[in-house]
Amino acid sequence: MTRLSVNVNKIATLRNARGGNTPNLIQMAIDAEKFGAQGITVHPRPDERHIRYADVFALKEVVTTEFNIEGNPKEDKFVQLVLETKPDQVTLVPDSSGQITSNHGWDTVSNREFLVKTIDRFKNAGIRTSIFVDARIDMIIGAKATGTDRVELYTESYAHDYSTNKEKAIQPFLLAALKAKELEIGLNAGHDLNLDNLRYFSQKIPNLLEVSIGHALVSDALYLGWENTIRMYRNELTYQV
Repeated sequence: MTRLSVNVNKIATLRNARGGNTPNLIQMAIDAEKFGAQGITVHPRPDERHIRYADVFALKEVVTTEFNIEGNPKEDKFVQLVLETKPDQVTLVPDSSGQITSNHGWDTVSNREFLVKTIDRFKNAGIRTSIFVDARIDMIIGAKATGTDRVELYTESYAHDYSTNKEKAIQPFLLAALKAKELEIGLNAGHDLNLDNLRYFSQKIPNLLEVSIGHALVSDALYLGWENTIRMYRNELTYQV
């Protein structure tokens, strides 16, 4: 069964807009787990415009499901944060410091040496590793050579093309998933997955271990409520034809 990890970055964005502690990020994460989230994801960036580094330490103390920290390991501060908090999983994302949101995966071939060293460091600390990659066979093969435990497929193109031709949109992700299975790499996915496209994706992609969803889920919660929204996303992942 595919697990739902709720990315709480947007909760922090809303809090930071006014200062103070409303909404309460920590309580929202606790409630997310209570309502059915099977993991909490954060993606701290160097400018701390949403998740702050202090938030990561605070969340580490309360998350009881799975804690996933995303970020660029070329930032020394990020690496130190991960090693100090020891999350269940670290997802390596090649963001630049001023990037609004993630928009591409790693080139696992040209960055192989760097990724090998980074992954060894995290795995030696007992932290599961995942590499954010585009849905390309060569990037999956390259990821295998780094020693990573998992890859996370960047699903923006699938989400963008879903309404036009979902069969065509899913195809590169299916091929990437099959290659990951062949190479015995765990498979995660995330970015722009929502209530419209999640069910089809999770039903078509084999061995999908986890999806990380934040922006769409938090946006839906403004209309539908936090508890109801999380349960709806869980239902999309467990729906049987």
